Amino acid sequence: MNIQARLSLYYRLTRLDKPIGILLLLWPTLWAVWLAGAGHPSLLILGIFVFGTVLMRSAGCVINDYADRHIDKHVKRTQARPITSGLVAPREALYLAAGLAIAALLLILPLNRLTLLLSIPAVFLAASYPFSKRFFAIPQAYLGIAFGFGIPMAYAATLGNVPAVAWVLLLANVFWCIAYDTEYAMVDRDDDIHLGIHSSALLFGRYDVLAVMACYAMALVLLALAGLMSGMGLWYFLGLIAAEGIAAYHFLLIRGRQRERCFKAFLHNNWFGAAVFAGIVIDYLLR
Repeated sequence: MNIQARLSLYYRLTRLDKPIGILLLLWPTLWAVWLAGAGHPSLLILGIFVFGTVLMRSAGCVINDYADRHIDKHVKRTQARPITSGLVAPREALYLAAGLAIAALLLILPLNRLTLLLSIPAVFLAASYPFSKRFFAIPQAYLGIAFGFGIPMAYAATLGNVPAVAWVLLLANVFWCIAYDTEYAMVDRDDDIHLGIHSSALLFGRYDVLAVMACYAMALVLLALAGLMSGMGLWYFLGLIAAEGIAAYHFLLIRGRQRERCFKAFLHNNWFGAAVFAGIVIDYLLR
């Protein structure tokens, strides 16, 4: 296989062809970078966290496919993935994931010691999440912590400490992640039952739609609290109102539990994260 074909496989394996995961990981990181920098983030820190997000999400996708290589072959949607189809060897995938993680580590070397220390649990969470669905009833909560750990790291990099508001933001991200990843799990509910995999969609059962909306509500309440703790103004809260409207639209999409509409709601969460970020940026710009 030539180099171009091999790179194409790596491109698919790291899901760079499906950027929604990068965006859902990036938005809460950007919230934290802007809030920690009081609207004037360091360009160095911003660049490090943006590129680090891409690298760690890519590494997480590779580890996820490695962990699920025996499961994916039983699901029509995932049978053609590079590891499952045999186009990329499992050991090769591990080398790729390690290389991406090392590149992310090298990126943060210019930052302070606390940020470097926080990178240790961040890497552990990213690497262990794919296995959590085997023993956690609600792995989406674990994913929320993994996806949100850029928040305390951003505060540490900017301020040299992690204030209480960072943990409030992280908790908000956990609830948001449970909401959108439950929408995703509603798509794969039948396959998860057949394969014996845990998911929030199975845990919530017939209350799945109610649980999703409750999680959106908790995320918005916590984001409002974080805004108050950060001294944010009107535009920030207008951003939250816009995000609330987006969550309401998701209710219309998922209430019938149709696979295509649930997946559409999942993808549309990009706009939820963007609305919150827009509120933060505009609020600082108009001061």
